[in-house]
Amino acid sequence: MPTIPVLDSTMAYRSRGEGPPFVLIHGNPTSSHLWRNILPQIGNLGHALAPDLIGMGRSGKPPINYGFLDTARYLDAWFDQMELDDVVLVGHDWGGALALDWAARHPDRVRGVAFFETILRPMTWDEHFPGEARARVEALRDSDTGETKVLDENFFLEIALHRTVLGEMTETDAEAYRSPYPSRESRRPLLEWPRSFPIEGTPGDVNARVAAYSDWLAESTDVPKLLLTFSGPAELLMIGPDEVTWSRSNIANLEVEQCGPAGHLAPEDQPAAIAAAITEWTQRQHCFNRE
Repeated sequence: MPTIPVLDSTMAYRSRGEGPPFVLIHGNPTSSHLWRNILPQIGNLGHALAPDLIGMGRSGKPPINYGFLDTARYLDAWFDQMELDDVVLVGHDWGGALALDWAARHPDRVRGVAFFETILRPMTWDEHFPGEARARVEALRDSDTGETKVLDENFFLEIALHRTVLGEMTETDAEAYRSPYPSRESRRPLLEWPRSFPIEGTPGDVNARVAAYSDWLAESTDVPKLLLTFSGPAELLMIGPDEVTWSRSNIANLEVEQCGPAGHLAPEDQPAAIAAAITEWTQRQHCFNRE
């Protein structure tokens, strides 16, 4: 995988194809490995690029806090270093939030956005983390139990990774996700993500950015948007029927495509369906075909 200098560190990325840029952004606790079975088909549409977020995958691990704004700052610099404009963004999980945040702050550089299993608006405990989900997230956000679970017990990579797919993840793929985090300190980026959920207005800086891109989703009538949805157990999915209903009413120029049964790590369960949905959506949008 190639790497480029970004601020005081480096970022790695995968690349396929030529032409207009499509940028695929992963979330927590994955890397660009998430897109390995999708990138080739997107590479038939243009120049498909999938970065490893700072501190994750094969990218560098500079001494930063690894909150949402830190990660967005390095991603901004990566886009600038790669000289990317007129971009189609594809985002999963926190990668979807970062994609929408970048689009809202760089509207003149965005051609379209596809997203799934991500954060579309500021969150509440009752709507987004009902029942037992609240206790799990509160434990991760707690200063003591969060460090124990994520840094010491490697919860995300040893347990959550396997519980968020419907199928069985191979040991080869599990190791690809696990290998960038051999030590306690190397896992700190994974811990900051649950602490960044904008729940009931906290943390305030992330809540403000999510509120801003939620407004952009409603107002950007000229930008095509694609929400991919999945069927599966409610406890394995971030976006269920209520969030789809909200999206249809609050996101401008939106198409919704059902891609079959999957868990939260949908690219592991449904790579072909995701690639096909993005391809067909792209082909329907005349704005994607301009020189």
